[in-house]
Amino acid sequence: MTVTDLAVPDGVSPAARARGVLLGGRPARRLGIRARITLSFGLGALLLSTILAATTYTLTRSNLVDARERNVVRQTYLNARQVLQTLPREPETMRDLLASLQTPTGSNPIVFQDGTAFPLQPIQFGEDALLPELRRVVLTDGLPALMRYDLDGVPQLAVGIPLAVPDVDAAYFEIVDLSETEATLRALGLSLLGAAALTTIAGAALGWWASRRALRPLADVSEAAEAIAGGRLDTRLAAIDDPDLGTLATSFNDMAQALQERIERDARFASDVSHELRSPLMTMAAAVSVLDGQREGLEERGQQALDLVTAEIDRFRQLVEDLLEMSRYDAGAVRLQPEDIRLAEFVLQAVGASGYRDVPIELDADLAGVVVVADKRRLARVVANLLDNAAKYGEGATAVSIRNAEGVVQLAVEDLGPGVPEDERQLIFDRFNRGGLSGRRGSSEGVGLGLALVAEHVRLHGGTVWVEDRIDGRDGARFVVELPTDDAG
Repeated sequence: MTVTDLAVPDGVSPAARARGVLLGGRPARRLGIRARITLSFGLGALLLSTILAATTYTLTRSNLVDARERNVVRQTYLNARQVLQTLPREPETMRDLLASLQTPTGSNPIVFQDGTAFPLQPIQFGEDALLPELRRVVLTDGLPALMRYDLDGVPQLAVGIPLAVPDVDAAYFEIVDLSETEATLRALGLSLLGAAALTTIAGAALGWWASRRALRPLADVSEAAEAIAGGRLDTRLAAIDDPDLGTLATSFNDMAQALQERIERDARFASDVSHELRSPLMTMAAAVSVLDGQREGLEERGQQALDLVTAEIDRFRQLVEDLLEMSRYDAGAVRLQPEDIRLAEFVLQAVGASGYRDVPIELDADLAGVVVVADKRRLARVVANLLDNAAKYGEGATAVSIRNAEGVVQLAVEDLGPGVPEDERQLIFDRFNRGGLSGRRGSSEGVGLGLALVAEHVRLHGGTVWVEDRIDGRDGARFVVELPTDDAG
């Protein structure tokens, strides 16, 4: 099956399909660079240690077993020569002969004479302890033989030597227990396995350390990018001596410089335009005020036209003020005038001053002593903008609630509109973004600066703002502003 034969979900690019990043029809999660470097070092150490351990074990086993076999064979031949010199013997003296031999550790000798076996230990190592194949080669074919096998789960080494005795059919066997040798090899194997594991861990640790050093410049780039995204446009990378990464730092700084200049130009342009618009706006407002003073003398169509112009001038004035406020944020010229505010009382006044006196206000019982340090004008603007947003897009606010938590206080405005889709809950706080459902959420009077100003004001106070579903499960949106509290107040 080729990669294109796989069932690929919608939205996956052909490049991703060609790289084969799909497993079972789902995108495969890729490891980060640091994890991949660490994994590579660990796998390399594991492979190298496995090869070395396997080679060491194989050579040691071969040498140890071979040395054991050579010692057993040499001693067996010496004992066979000694037995040969005393055969034939009476059965009664055969056991004394075997007991007098110098046998290897764990050895059990057996003598065959005229078809009868004479073992030193007849119960454990009698004739049946020898494999039929070994007896046939030695006794029938008259050839010396060596064989390794398991006897009742215990590894054994048996050596058989035919004895050339006139008029006697004889052979000498020794069965040697290899348990000690196997135990030594098992201990060696465990030691090598432990060494391989430690080597792998050490390799992974080395890879982690090396990746941290190698990726440290990239971490600096990431921190600088986050700082720029957070509004610190003057952030720059320090010079890097590394010839491979020096170009990256230079290119990043050039990009940041170009971005800063572009944003500053745009901010100056917006500020200049806003200032330039204030003069004709004031003139038009004054002219409309004069016309409004002569409203009774106008025809009905003229009064309707006057109301329309008045509403548009008010909307235009609000737009210019918002643009000026945004330009101050962009220029870094915004300064708070903080003071202690008893939040419950302040919100009651702010809701009333914003023209939405009928909106219910829900307060926690323990909010009486809760104090926040804030700029009254900007915080009142936050409340007003959230209520305006609910009126324009959410069929009006249904409740304003304040909840006290440990170290923070939450101000929430709820509406019964169509709500905000999850994929737009961050976007609606961007400038000039009213969301994809703005055309179906009531009026289209807004220009998309109200929530952007809310986000800027809240951020300047060290708080956060977000939108979520209503907690009672009904349709609508719930905008939440979270601000730190002054516990001392």
